[in-house]
Amino acid sequence: MKVVILLSLGFFALTACNNPESSSSENAENQAATGQPTVGGEKDEHGCLAAAGESWSEIKQGCVQISDIGQRLNPVEVAKGDATISAFVLFNDDKSKLELFLSNEKETIILDKKGEDVYQKDSLKFDVKDSTLYINREKKYKAE
Repeated sequence: MKVVILLSLGFFALTACNNPESSSSENAENQAATGQPTVGGEKDEHGCLAAAGESWSEIKQGCVQISDIGQRLNPVEVAKGDATISAFVLFNDDKSKLELFLSNEKETIILDKKGEDVYQKDSLKFDVKDSTLYINREKKYKAE
């Protein structure tokens, strides 16, 4: 008798908590009706999922997870207690261009190869030999 009651209670608990996920068409309808984007499914203007760590790459012409495929550059100076916010660089296939991802910039910046180991645009210069990014001739980021 106790077994039957326990099984009944267990079955009731499982079915009471069952909340099947809405289909994608229902999610789209809900988004259209409420005007609110679906959580986790927010895409930028290029279709990249920021929640999944994706960013648009001009060089690759697609969404990339820059932390997985780019070279990480850490700030040379970080104030005690401040968060370390890295920059990333990504080379095109023939290494004639470099794409720079800076957290304080909305768009990426393309640097052209100017010499054997140097990429440059305006006040930005990346030295491949020592993996250092200079901004206004000051060493700002370096790979470890």
